Amino acid sequence: MAIKVITFDADDTLWVNEPFFREAEEKFASLLEDFLPAHQSIKELYRTEIENLHLYGYGIKGFMLSMIETAMNVTDQKMPISLVEKVIRIGREMLEKPVELLPGVEDVLKSLNGDYRIVLATKGDLLDQERKLKKSGLEDYFHHIEIMSEKRPSDYAKLIRHLDVEPEEFVMLGNSLKSDILPVLELGGHAIHIPFHITWVHEQVDHVIEHERFMEVENISLAAELIRKM
Repeated sequence: MAIKVITFDADDTLWVNEPFFREAEEKFASLLEDFLPAHQSIKELYRTEIENLHLYGYGIKGFMLSMIETAMNVTDQKMPISLVEKVIRIGREMLEKPVELLPGVEDVLKSLNGDYRIVLATKGDLLDQERKLKKSGLEDYFHHIEIMSEKRPSDYAKLIRHLDVEPEEFVMLGNSLKSDILPVLELGGHAIHIPFHITWVHEQVDHVIEHERFMEVENISLAAELIRKM
């Protein structure tokens, strides 16, 4: 079947995201340097984030709450209110970051628009993702926008049904093998991996993917030509 729907991930596929989290982690660790070495503080923060995913989901607000909880644990519940204020400031700075499009993104969306239905499928906090999309200036390129709490096969299956296409007519492009690639391949769709230089540990996959419907390109600028050949 011919490809009818092209779906793009957002964070670290269309615009920069993960480096802001790494920068925030370093600032957070520096606040706790009197209690723990930086690498241990970051390790504790990651553990807290994972434990809280089912409650807070993905996004900056949940990250802020996990930072506060981690600081409470590291300081044995004795952290001053000024430390809480500094953590909140780190989070607010993240929320106020400008949206930095990755090279070639708008050119690819322009070249594919009109020939395919273009969809955005991202996960995270609804308000924050809507804010970034609006700031990006890309909103008008998308036929449909889906902001998910998680990216499991069942979530993609629901999206594909909503779009009224078969999995074989659906291709997903993204930087996360775990969230953008494997679930779509499991359903019978096509997936194109666009690596980003930083990947959150939780999104990493430790095995090689070999699949007839899996492809990888060095950057998004190469994606349009690849899709037209499919």
